[in-house]
Amino acid sequence: MMRSFRIGTLFGIPIKLDLTFLLVLPFFAYLIGVQIESVIQILNTSMDAGIDIGALTAEWWYPYIVGLVAAIGLFVGVVLHELGHSLTAQRYGFPIDSITLWLFGGIAALSEMPEDWKQEFTIAIAGPIVSVLVGVASYALFVVTPESFSSARFVFGYLAVLNIVLAAFNMLPAFPMDGGRVLRAFLARSKPYAKATQQAASVGKLFALLMGLFALIPPFNVLILGVAFFVYIAASSEAQQVTMKAAFQDVTVSDIMTPVADLHTVDPETSIADLIHRMFTERHTGYPVVERDSVAGERLVGLVTLSDAREIDPVERDAFTVEDVMTTDLKTISPDSDAMTAIEQMREDDIGRLLVVDDDDLVGLISRTDLMTAFDIVQKSGGAVDLAGQPRTAD
Repeated sequence: MMRSFRIGTLFGIPIKLDLTFLLVLPFFAYLIGVQIESVIQILNTSMDAGIDIGALTAEWWYPYIVGLVAAIGLFVGVVLHELGHSLTAQRYGFPIDSITLWLFGGIAALSEMPEDWKQEFTIAIAGPIVSVLVGVASYALFVVTPESFSSARFVFGYLAVLNIVLAAFNMLPAFPMDGGRVLRAFLARSKPYAKATQQAASVGKLFALLMGLFALIPPFNVLILGVAFFVYIAASSEAQQVTMKAAFQDVTVSDIMTPVADLHTVDPETSIADLIHRMFTERHTGYPVVERDSVAGERLVGLVTLSDAREIDPVERDAFTVEDVMTTDLKTISPDSDAMTAIEQMREDDIGRLLVVDDDDLVGLISRTDLMTAFDIVQKSGGAVDLAGQPRTAD
């Protein structure tokens, strides 16, 4: 999803910046700078800030410098917010891959989501609690800063308000935001985890639509529209992933794969022209490449796909063989691995199929189509199917 680079480590957790953050930071600085007079008036009225507007607007460039400092402070608060989630998750034994700052704030990448409702509630609520504490600390610094330091009082007052607003906004029940995860935690007290996720995701998508409509009201708000789009997509994606995990519970690769006896394979000496003809007639776009020997028997040597074959010009396909284009860096999986592991591995490697290997012997092939077909059957049948053919309800 993101193109990021590491900038440091906190409590053993890598902190990363996505490239989109480099765009949004100056945008926030500009936005704060442009609105600085109206914000000062609000702070002076609501918090008796006593900030001198003239001191911050004497030079045309100065509001933007103050805006940049305030924007950096805001994102520091976002990092602390995500650290709240991360350190709480680590306390429950869930490793954190990284914290990444990007276009819409921050993301703490948990290696696994908790399915215990108490753990999820505690992890979800930790971030907003930290934001409130950061807001209180900013307000304390605002109070002790002399009125003569107008810039500092503006930054501290601004951060005090924004961190409280951030905490409140994150508590909206718009799954997968913090409030949505709190909602799922409460739903999971009395419902299966997958069902609770589906219901929380439905509420989240409704809030996303409402945010999107609100963003379209003049003046047009691009940032809120982007957040609404992200919430809708993320809610749909996580709901599907959790549903798939429940559907494939206790299902292994060997239950879904095409066994080697039914598998279509090709020889390394097969011409590319013949390969494409087979692909057309057999409706397959990928074949294991097997070398046959009268003494050693069959030996897996590669994998060839339609993408590999298309690299050869049509007029030259009779002159090239499968061996010339096949992939020898094979992505494999064991037959006793669970189905979700296969899905995750395909997603990480951006491939459509995995060779199923047991003790260096090819025993089958599992494709993304196999997995989606099995999932579709489970969805339409209303429950997962065990090896004995008896329906079992997906949790």
